[in-house]
Amino acid sequence: MLDVRRLRLLRELSHRGTIAAVAEALTYTPSAVSQQLSALERDAGVPLLERSGRRVRLTAAAETLVGHTEKILEILREADADLASAASTLRGTLRIGVFPTAVPTLLTPAVVRLSSDHPGLRLLVSELDPATVPDALRGDAVDVALVQEYDHVPLAVGPGIEAEPLMEETVHLAALDAGSIADRRDAPWIAGTLGTLCHTLTVRACEAAGYAPGIRHHADDFGAVLALVAAGQGVALVPDLAAGGSPDGVVLTPLAIRRRTSLAYRRGSGTHPEVAAAREALRAAAVSAGLAHTAG
Repeated sequence: MLDVRRLRLLRELSHRGTIAAVAEALTYTPSAVSQQLSALERDAGVPLLERSGRRVRLTAAAETLVGHTEKILEILREADADLASAASTLRGTLRIGVFPTAVPTLLTPAVVRLSSDHPGLRLLVSELDPATVPDALRGDAVDVALVQEYDHVPLAVGPGIEAEPLMEETVHLAALDAGSIADRRDAPWIAGTLGTLCHTLTVRACEAAGYAPGIRHHADDFGAVLALVAAGQGVALVPDLAAGGSPDGVVLTPLAIRRRTSLAYRRGSGTHPEVAAAREALRAAAVSAGLAHTAG
């Protein structure tokens, strides 16, 4: 019988690429991960890893096994959700991952509601860039989190993750005067750190307008971004949630670009009472804010 814990390590290797990354994500040592994967390979009776120096690559048999592992983990989560539903009150730990601009509008009212409705529930909140959410969910670092996509940056959560639409915002061009992205070919740009969705959006939105942006400053906090715009240091793209309270002199021009936020959780865990409570509380907050997603 194949060991589920070892199967999970193989799945993590498939997603993260290196044994060192798996070890760091799951708080193992690299040698422990290697030993467990070697044991899994012996149990399977077929080669699962191809080694080339310090790097490893999954064989075709291993990739097939990863697909089965996703199904196995989903069934186990469904079983756990069914058992948890038999309890009369929620007394577990719920870990929520959010991006900073969602804290005042979505997270705060959601945790207030959760604390009031389920006083025995222990809430743990982590600030996460949406680009890191799928790995955080697969690694059990959080139970439910917010992921994003823009018109120019589609959502890609990968296998094992469920995502349901939550809300939608308009993206604005922040500058010292009104205009369009096409007008800013020669302007300095302010974008997020390389690898973040905000950075990718800036690059792709400008490319859609026919040019590559000249990014002068990198900032992930929208308050800092708007302060730099106000200081005449460049232009930037800013969504609704970050646009409130813009500094004097900053002009926000609505664009045809939308940012959509979804609730994400591990596939099979959506009906778990704790995850279901979080989904309900976050949806209620989005409705109250007037940002709830509507079909079409």
